[in-house]
Amino acid sequence: MLQNNTALHVQDLSKTYATVKAVDGVSFEVRHGEIFGMLGPNGAGKTSTIRMILDIIKPDSGQIEVLGGPMNEDKKARIGYLPEERGLYEDMTLLDTLLFLGQLKGLSRAEAHSRAEKYLRIVDLWDVRERKIDALSRGMTQKAQFVAATLHEPELIIVDEPFSGLDPINTRIIKSLLIQLRESGSAIIMSTHQMNRVEEMCSRIMLIDHGRQVLYGLVEDIRTRYAPHAIEVEFEGELPDLTGIAQSEQQNGAYRLLLNEGTSPEQLLKTLVNSDTLQVKRFEELRASLEEIFVQVVGAEAYPQEESA
Repeated sequence: MLQNNTALHVQDLSKTYATVKAVDGVSFEVRHGEIFGMLGPNGAGKTSTIRMILDIIKPDSGQIEVLGGPMNEDKKARIGYLPEERGLYEDMTLLDTLLFLGQLKGLSRAEAHSRAEKYLRIVDLWDVRERKIDALSRGMTQKAQFVAATLHEPELIIVDEPFSGLDPINTRIIKSLLIQLRESGSAIIMSTHQMNRVEEMCSRIMLIDHGRQVLYGLVEDIRTRYAPHAIEVEFEGELPDLTGIAQSEQQNGAYRLLLNEGTSPEQLLKTLVNSDTLQVKRFEELRASLEEIFVQVVGAEAYPQEESA
């Protein structure tokens, strides 16, 4: 039984092209009020999964429930999609493009204009509203495409590499808008290779490799699961001889200690605190970053390429 706050439920989704199994038994859900990370290397099956969710292509098997049931035309107006392959009407002005797309999503012309002005001012594009799309810079076009995808403030939003081509200031603006949409109750699927953004913004993730789901769950749980069983400690004094340490190295004034399987961080902390030769200033149990986990699971050769299919 689905939770009341579930915006998307995918069960045992599969898709084959000729002899290639692009998606193989993928299952996950996305909830209202969260940013969900969909990760994977080039050709992993992310784009095919997104296209099936949006009813662009049909699955061979499996179940997709969008906003409470099967996809229909009414629900398409409640969804926003920022594809990796950008595409706006190049011969139209920016403002006319947004008015046209907003009305396609069910907004009145007056409401579309009001929202277009609001968001164009936020992303610093209001002054170029009468400029044609093909005259905009890459960064401007990226921001314009994001506004076009979210102008109708959709309940389900799918963004593919939303920070591509943006400088740090504009990245911060788009990040802030995504967080605002999340806080207003939108369910957001974010596909990106920028693992630092995933760690900052996503509560849960799914990692696909060769069409199969290989990781799924809370970001913190996954990072804990792949923790290197090591600690980092800063201290004043001299480090005593320690048992239960497999490896020790010094980095930037701190010691990174890799523990043996039978040694717990609690045991080590007790030993250090009771030592007469040092005073502990910081003691931190290390966790793996998502980038480290990504490389460990799918292989270094798959990271950090851009997905094109």
